[in-house]
Amino acid sequence: MASMDQETARGSTRALFKAIPEKFVSTIMDAASEGKKLGVEDPRRIIHSMKVGLAITLVSLFYYFDPLYQGFGVSAMWAVITVVVVFEFSVGATLGRGVNRGIATLLAGSLGVGAHRLASFGGERLEPMLIGLSVFFVASAVTYVRFYPKLKARYDYGFLIFILTFCLISVSGYRDDEVLDMAHKRLSTILIGGSAAVAVCILICPVWTGEDLHNLVASNVENLGIFLEVERRVVTVVRPTPN
Repeated sequence: MASMDQETARGSTRALFKAIPEKFVSTIMDAASEGKKLGVEDPRRIIHSMKVGLAITLVSLFYYFDPLYQGFGVSAMWAVITVVVVFEFSVGATLGRGVNRGIATLLAGSLGVGAHRLASFGGERLEPMLIGLSVFFVASAVTYVRFYPKLKARYDYGFLIFILTFCLISVSGYRDDEVLDMAHKRLSTILIGGSAAVAVCILICPVWTGEDLHNLVASNVENLGIFLEVERRVVTVVRPTPN
């Protein structure tokens, strides 16, 4: 009896291990089929993916070539990050995110440099306390403003970038005396990354939201016309004939 139970357990274990590769292959095939379906439904998705890869490759040149790397240093990574977070499917969305990020970075960088400069007048003891207080009040105030419905709908991403940039400039400036140079490099690389994303999005197979909206409205109007025509024919057939 015990030997039969052992054989049953071994058989179940073999079946389990045998099913794992089959399930793995089935999962990969399902994912590939879904990916093919997405590409067939809208080929622009494939083009958009390639555009994002091209834009990231272009801004990555700041790391590959020494003259460019020496000019910006580690801050060149901000160009790559900017492309990743700014590049959207349509031109309008990309422009909106790029403008939000550029304005938020400029304002937050200026405010961070000013906060660092004011805190430096307090001496070595008060400087970290003043920087900490400025980070607390600015981050709290901007986070609260993000709850305003009208502002959240349009500028939520800009507020988020504002908080991030201000904290990075003001806090990291405490250990770096060249805070102006650091802010200049980061702002320059962010502008370069945003410009690269916008340029690639516009110049290579651009996707305009207005065109999609026009096609959607036209399709809905056509479907409505077909529906009304069918309704008219049904009413004509069902209507009783006069004696």
